[in-house]
Amino acid sequence: MSSQIYQKVRANPRFADLAAKRSSFALLLTAIVLVSYYALMMLVAFAPDVLRTPISQGGVLTIGVPIGAVIIIGSWLLTGLFVRRANGEFDRINEEIIREASK
Repeated sequence: MSSQIYQKVRANPRFADLAAKRSSFALLLTAIVLVSYYALMMLVAFAPDVLRTPISQGGVLTIGVPIGAVIIIGSWLLTGLFVRRANGEFDRINEEIIREASK
């Protein structure tokens, strides 16, 4: 693309809306992941007995294992959610803005 098209894209108010929407969505998902990871770390640091609690009476598996698994799988799901929205809504808006600028 030429620099003239880049200038038109940057001047388009929909581009600023797209950038703001994409950034706020990414920051929200990042905050969710970071809060969950740091909450687990705080639990490990300040209340390790909670994570040592067996799931069943006399069982070996503790409650920390499923909590860790939920955090990891939740992070994967949130990543998938971002990719789905980025490849759908955000790309569609981006293509419309480029099409308008190319006219």
